[in-house]
Amino acid sequence: MAFIKTLIRLIVLAVVLYFAFINNELAMFDLWPFEIEVTVSLSVAIVFFVLFGFIWGKFDSWFAYSPLRSALRHQKKQNKKLTKEQEKLTKEVEGLQGDITELKEKEASMPKPPLKQRIAAWFKRKKD
Repeated sequence: MAFIKTLIRLIVLAVVLYFAFINNELAMFDLWPFEIEVTVSLSVAIVFFVLFGFIWGKFDSWFAYSPLRSALRHQKKQNKKLTKEQEKLTKEVEGLQGDITELKEKEASMPKPPLKQRIAAWFKRKKD
């Protein structure tokens, strides 16, 4: 995508420069509030105004995307915080899984009560 943008910019630049250097007459500009008159070549004026417009557009887009850049910075901070919390919880889960396997092994090694005791335990009332 960057290659296409660069190619389009170079083509536009070549067309503007060609147009600017063909128009070689002198042009007079009146800077209104200061009552100053400037006479320059029309090609210089065209190149100046195109360059000014390009720089103005870059600044405008930079300012327009500043809320987005701010939101992205906030998201990166939030993402780092959540990643740390996830790592902590993952370690805790691993520890709990280890405890579960130990308890299962411990229960498997214990002798089972006879059938009569297991049935009696079902019907036994719990004390409050």
